[in-house]
Amino acid sequence: MTNSERSQFYAKIDQFWADLYEEEYALYDLYEVTDEEVEKIRIATECVGKIYFKTAHLLRNIPDEVLLEMGYPEETIPFLRMKTLEAESVIARFDFIAHNGGYKCIEMNADTPTFIKELFVVNEQICKEFGMGNPNAEMEEFLKSNVRKSVAQSIFSPDAHIVFTAHEDNIEDYFTTLYIMQFVPGAKFTPLHQLQIQKGVGLFDEDGKRVDLLYRPTFPIENLIQDEDDAQNRIGLWLIELIESNLLTILNPPSAFLLQNKAVQAIIWGLHEERNAFFTSEEHEWIAEYFLPTYLENTPFIEKGLRYVKKPVYGREGDTVEIYAEDGQLIKEDIQKSYNHYTKVYQQFIEQPKTTFQSEKGVQTGELLVGSFLISGKPAAVGLRVGGMITNNLSYYLPIGVRRE
Repeated sequence: MTNSERSQFYAKIDQFWADLYEEEYALYDLYEVTDEEVEKIRIATECVGKIYFKTAHLLRNIPDEVLLEMGYPEETIPFLRMKTLEAESVIARFDFIAHNGGYKCIEMNADTPTFIKELFVVNEQICKEFGMGNPNAEMEEFLKSNVRKSVAQSIFSPDAHIVFTAHEDNIEDYFTTLYIMQFVPGAKFTPLHQLQIQKGVGLFDEDGKRVDLLYRPTFPIENLIQDEDDAQNRIGLWLIELIESNLLTILNPPSAFLLQNKAVQAIIWGLHEERNAFFTSEEHEWIAEYFLPTYLENTPFIEKGLRYVKKPVYGREGDTVEIYAEDGQLIKEDIQKSYNHYTKVYQQFIEQPKTTFQSEKGVQTGELLVGSFLISGKPAAVGLRVGGMITNNLSYYLPIGVRRE
């Protein structure tokens, strides 16, 4: 491969970030998968999605102190109890590791998942380039219809003002948002910094027009609630209050933030370990098959002499993640520590499969992480990141294809 082949190919894809942080991100290479393997991932996605969505009903009804112990910000408790849509999350992504012939879920990105345009658009283009079948064929249409349906369920007037927002200066966030926005006729984009809020009244765009529905594909609630204006008004909390007062609707819905917290996996595992009747016997089988032991302390792993991963309940791109040896000694950590102030969860460590791939630096070896989308509770596009032991923002996107005889 020459650099020009890669750059020529990706230059043809409009509004895409083939490079990130001045580094190669999207590889000009293809990892071959089989239809059977993709189907296995989709079955895992559907089963794990059902477990998470069922758990959301439980979480909305547990005492405040349990939610606080799980690391939810106190200011969000009434917000967490809101159920505004049939689906608990419209666009969510699971991260899986292939393990012993199956797949283990390491986390759910329920509220603001990225990796969307790569799998729903770009994968199709690179499969054509390499003469392979696209395992994500027709998934874009599925995404479009579900985004439209969720918008229709969320607004009560045909004249509703729908605004999409993101940080305009983050290319990945900005282009992801514009990509999803194209599915919603009449929607407009307003950069985050241009939205105006009046406490107890409403949210307004840069023209002073009141917003009925705010779609924030990449702006997480845990960041939003920290927002202050120049006068140190807590405008992020004002926004949450507007939602609680039904003066504004948001997508993903509040329940997506409820499921974003990684301690949810500790709750699921705890209920499974005690064989709690909340889950059916079939659901307990799914948890045993697809989930990893996850706790709010490291003691179970120390006692059993098992490697484990420590991660914050909120976080992205491997930031603040640490890996520990059987005796509790730190063996690997991400240099970024942006999420250190959050409650931590401890999850059993499993090895990721390795593969070789072609990059501009030549042939490299990396560890594979599977991303699999859950769209309104149904499995959708799947794809791969490849990088180090901790998948972070310098990991590559590795397209996938199926050989068609």
